[in-house]
Amino acid sequence: MTKWSSLLLAGVVAAAVAAASNAPAEEKAPAALNFTMKSITGKDVNLADYKGKVLLVVNVASKCGLTPQYEELEALHEKLSDKGLVVMGFPCNQFGKQEPGTDAQIAEFCEATYKVKFPMFSKVDVNGAEAAPLYKYLTSVETKPKDKGDITWNFEKFVIGKNGEVVARFAPRTAPDSKEVMAVIEAELAK
Repeated sequence: MTKWSSLLLAGVVAAAVAAASNAPAEEKAPAALNFTMKSITGKDVNLADYKGKVLLVVNVASKCGLTPQYEELEALHEKLSDKGLVVMGFPCNQFGKQEPGTDAQIAEFCEATYKVKFPMFSKVDVNGAEAAPLYKYLTSVETKPKDKGDITWNFEKFVIGKNGEVVARFAPRTAPDSKEVMAVIEAELAK
């Protein structure tokens, strides 16, 4: 390669790099929405599709003392889905083996017992090496009123704002329709 060819090539490369750096960056979904999860029926669900919605993410179980929270979760779904709330249930069998069924059995139980219409997802682990990437992320984020760290039991709740940021985390015994949870959901829906 001649000296002039090398200079010309260097100029072309420099121009290409400059053009690329001035190009608009591809908009990436906020971290909590950068996951694709399996629905309870086996379909891929890209959480980025929920950008602009307020999400209430809950690890659920069918044979737990807290299982009646399904009723409150479904009531929230019915009351606030038109305003932008999406309740998401993630079955998990890590706590007392209280979600032993298959996805089909879980779906049948939720429909028959609690008339669940909100999105349900395939059974996942929420703690440990096999935890779903979404839950690895959620448990790594510093939140209030509950801090980051492992999920402690079934029905732990995360609120993700319209901007895709995790804004709150609530303990399992905190009712989905409690004053604390509702205040956060309503504030996020108002944004």
